[in-house]
Amino acid sequence: MSFRPLHDRVVLRRLEGDEKTKGGIIIPDTAKEKPQEGEVVAVGPGTRDESGKLQPLDVKAGNRVLFGKWSGTEVKIDGEDLLILKESDILGVIA
Repeated sequence: MSFRPLHDRVVLRRLEGDEKTKGGIIIPDTAKEKPQEGEVVAVGPGTRDESGKLQPLDVKAGNRVLFGKWSGTEVKIDGEDLLILKESDILGVIA
């Protein structure tokens, strides 16, 4: 990737949700909600504390994470739709 986020920013690729309900009804693209699960593509170096020491991020490239519904900024990098958000907007890592 030709993009590196700064500070505590994280670049995510949204993971697509189910196309059918549990009852077997197919959900059209226009009715789907944006998924709140993604894969970390790139992370920034971290933030600096009061003493100037670099604090690395808890997530790393390849992690699957959950994030808030309205979090981040949608961007298109190298023809791919990605999401840039702060690490604090990530709710948790999926094991």
